[in-house]
Amino acid sequence: MKDQEKIAIAKQYFIKADQGSPEILDLFHQDIELYFPKFGFGYGKDSFLEMIKGFEGSLESILHDYDQLHFMLSGDFLIVEGTSKGTIDGKSWEGGKTAGGRFCNVFRFRDNLIASVHVYLDPDYTGEDQARFRWGKNNKW
Repeated sequence: MKDQEKIAIAKQYFIKADQGSPEILDLFHQDIELYFPKFGFGYGKDSFLEMIKGFEGSLESILHDYDQLHFMLSGDFLIVEGTSKGTIDGKSWEGGKTAGGRFCNVFRFRDNLIASVHVYLDPDYTGEDQARFRWGKNNKW
């Protein structure tokens, strides 16, 4: 699989995720491995749907900044660093301007599909858990 093909699939992943499109599952290998903070590991396309259910009723909008994504390739792996903005539970975040919204995803490809995606971010998008961190009270995101 060519590097540009991996990047194109990853971009489609973010676009389809932002749209809430069920077609995102078409990008995944049948036995995809998923990691998301506080969710942990899941295996298979159903685990992705299970993870998404955790956002039901809370996530009002999300948009990844497609033009500012950084891609780092190594063999079957693609690392994507970027920012997102959106609204959850009536509160907004914007990566680079608020505590939440910066992420790093590690994709692994097999058979021209996403075989694994590990998402690294702070799932406290709007900084509501700030009181538990010593440096959070005075931090000027």
